[in-house]
Amino acid sequence: MAQKKAPVYSAVYLGSGTFRISKPKRKKSKLKEIRAKRRSRRSRRS
Repeated sequence: MAQKKAPVYSAVYLGSGTFRISKPKRKKSKLKEIRAKRRSRRSRRS
């Protein structure tokens, strides 16, 4: 069987039925990889 992954979103209860839900941001290294891929695709088209 597959192992369960840790939850991605985290929720903080602020009171009276209010929650603050947040998701961790992408790491800087990942952002750089994605941007690099995008550039190469654009350059091929023109």
